[in-house]
Amino acid sequence: MSIWFGEPSLDWANSRRDGTLLNELGIEMTELTDGSLKGRMPVDGRTRQPGGVLHGGASVAFAESLASWGSTFTVDPATSYCVGMEINANHVRPVAEGWVYGEATPISRGRTTQVWDIRITDAAGKLVCVSRCTMAVLPKPSEY
Repeated sequence: MSIWFGEPSLDWANSRRDGTLLNELGIEMTELTDGSLKGRMPVDGRTRQPGGVLHGGASVAFAESLASWGSTFTVDPATSYCVGMEINANHVRPVAEGWVYGEATPISRGRTTQVWDIRITDAAGKLVCVSRCTMAVLPKPSEY
């Protein structure tokens, strides 16, 4: 059974990257499974630290982007929206080039908060970063 509200569109989500950090870092949403959201991010001059490997901050931005879209896709957009409250990350392995792949899976989907587990791997499937992100589910402001 799918966790998504309605039929979320990855094309729509990716079309909203223009003028945002996601576009600057090359972050793309790539797949929805019944229980997770997947994406990818390049490891290149935009996302590397001066030492030549993936910047931890880029990994955190990638992780929060996956959790943000994931939580957004689970709520009714007519009544709610989601924002990040807290994020942590453990950087496990360096990556110098290519792509990293992320998968965000909800741990808890409550009425006012959601907690997401995000795992980022390299092209060989080896763990690069593990992150946990707490999202606030807020009521959509009145249009009056």
